This record gives sequence, structure tokens and C-alpha cells, in this order.
Amino acid sequence: MTSPSLWSVYQTLYGHYGEQHWWPGESALEVMVGAVLTQNTAWPNVEKAILAMKQEGLMSAEAIVSAAPQRLAQVIRPSGYFNIKARRLQSLCQWLVDEGGIEALAYYDDDGLRAALLSLHGIGPETADDILLYACQRPVFVIDAYTRRLFSRLSLFTGDEAYDELRLAVEADLRVALDKPGSIVAVYNEYHALIVRHAKAACYKKSPACRVCCLNAVCPSASLFGLNMV
Repeated sequence: MTSPSLWSVYQTLYGHYGEQHWWPGESALEVMVGAVLTQNTAWPNVEKAILAMKQEGLMSAEAIVSAAPQRLAQVIRPSGYFNIKARRLQSLCQWLVDEGGIEALAYYDDDGLRAALLSLHGIGPETADDILLYACQRPVFVIDAYTRRLFSRLSLFTGDEAYDELRLAVEADLRVALDKPGSIVAVYNEYHALIVRHAKAACYKKSPACRVCCLNAVCPSASLFGLNMV
């Protein structure tokens, strides 16, 4: 079986699930906060932490920086690893304040902004790219465990490539498929969201539900899993 193209996979997922309207957040800062809080935890836990931050008046960079670390940690407790994440949030927000606010980040080019984010405490490639794509609207494709799982099962990649090797390969392939440069950010946004949706709906880590998968006709791995029923 010949592996499908990245673009055809996107079209199939989009046709099956429709628009995902991701990332949920009322502001760019909230998206940034969510990107940090979602590390090693499920999204519902992040939503609880963000709601608590809003209730406590802690949804501004200045408020987060000024908060006592112990208080901030207790407020975001639902997200897990709360002491560590409190330090990471304060580091990120101190940088935002020093830069002159989120609006000032527009003066960075894409590579410069990514490098600046990666220099911050606790910000790795996936978190940085979540922030770049969803909060800053930069053309960066997010690679996560769901992406590796789906693309490896489709035999598009091995799945164990270095983060930037896989990211750059996906970006290069998709840019060729896109006619309008202005649509790149929107497609990257939607594609990542669709991958997450699909991983939770069918492409499970163990015993994937291949029989109900919208990609089973083009997935080389479907036969390996015996077209499992839900």
C-alpha cells in the first residue's frame, strides 16, 4: 500500500471532522498560559486551572509575575506539577513584561521569536511552537505525540525523528501543497487540531479503532491492528 500524502490526510481529516476552532482561549496570553499548563496533563485539568486563575485575577502577565509563587502554584494546582509550572509561568511572563507586552513580539521574525521562547525556563520545542502558532499566528507546525503516532502509522515518517527534523519536513511538504501563502498558518492550526481530535476519536495509542477510522483505506497499519472495532 502506498502511503498517502500529508495534504490528502489533511483533506480527509477536515472532511470527516470539520473545523476544530482550536486553540481555546480568550486572549493570546491565555493561549500561552495554556501551552505551559498543558505539559504532562489532560486539557480538562488545564481548563480548571485557567478558570481558577481568572477568578483570582491572575490572567495578566503583570499579575502572574507579581503573585507569590506559592499562591500561584496553589491556584494552578489542578494542572499538576504546579510548583514547576508556576515557575515556568512566571519566567514566561517576566520575559513578556520585559519585552513590552505581547504586541512587542511582532518585531521578532519567526526564527528569532522561536529562539527567544526556547531560551526561557521550561519552554521546550512543543510548548514554544504551540505559542508561536496559536498565540502569535506564526507559520510553525506543532509536533506532538499524536502527530508522531498518526504519521508513523501512515508510514509517512518513522515517528522517532528529532523534533525539528520532523517539523521542518512536514512544513516543507505542506508549503508545496498550499497555493496561497496566507493560508499556511490557518492550515497548520487546523491540521494539528484535527490530528489531536482523530487520535482521541480513533487512532488510540493501544488498540486503535481502525474500523471506524476515516483513514483506514490508506493506512498501512490498519491491517496490522486487524481493523479493530470500537
